[in-house]
Amino acid sequence: MEERILYLNCLSGISGDMTIGALLDLGLDQEAFLAELEKVRLEGYRLKIEKNQKNGITGIDFDVIIEKAGALLHDHPNKNHSSHDHGHDHEHHSHGAHPGHDHSHEVEDHHHRNLKDIEKLIDDSALAEPVKNMSKEIFMHVAQAEAKIHDKPIDQVHFHEVGAIDSLVDIIGVAILIHQLNPDRIMSSPLHIGTGFVQCAHGRIPVPAPATLEILKGIPVYSTGIRSELVTPTGAAIVKVLAEEFMEIPMMEIEKIGYGLGTKDLEITNVLRVLVGKKKVNYPIN
Repeated sequence: MEERILYLNCLSGISGDMTIGALLDLGLDQEAFLAELEKVRLEGYRLKIEKNQKNGITGIDFDVIIEKAGALLHDHPNKNHSSHDHGHDHEHHSHGAHPGHDHSHEVEDHHHRNLKDIEKLIDDSALAEPVKNMSKEIFMHVAQAEAKIHDKPIDQVHFHEVGAIDSLVDIIGVAILIHQLNPDRIMSSPLHIGTGFVQCAHGRIPVPAPATLEILKGIPVYSTGIRSELVTPTGAAIVKVLAEEFMEIPMMEIEKIGYGLGTKDLEITNVLRVLVGKKKVNYPIN
């Protein structure tokens, strides 16, 4: 008997947009993906999805481009699709947005949107139940980490801290693509994390961000001293939910390879590589 494996090769960390880019690069149906995203009542953004290169390696550059703040829980689904990727250090710390971006103008719009609001947004959509459940589980890990870091009850973690629109699209988008791919097992490499500091609305915070480290408890990590945010809170939560095992590339027959491109130019190639392959499974005879 054969098992279909998805392996996340996190050579330069992981973020939500890089995960979507890598999964789309496997050849998954992009139009079906966009049609599923339209089932969520979320506006104020457009997508950039395009082929590009990082250090000569071709992959998919995915990004969520925010068009206006506070455009959530609208009456009509988003219909404006184009293309983009924020790679690393776009969803940082609490906000799932660009480091140094001033969120003070968004707080008033978002302060009442907590985890329950996000869960209702997902539950009220026409997404498949497995997609809803995976999306909510990923968000829960982010919310739990933020609640601990900010020392507040989880129902008081506001939407601008759990994730901005880009993180919503990234997390739900990953769940949609995993449902499309439907692997038997998901594995990951140990996570390559960065170091240094990153600017956010709260000031300069250490890398990995405290919420990221909180989510990464129980997951093998390592650092080579690269001074950049390699693993974002969203990326950490995605791996936390998806990966059943952490190891170097397992023995399998590789069928497809996908690359999701990060934005920053680092001293290493800034890509997330995903592999899909078959592994023979021998069940013991009783």
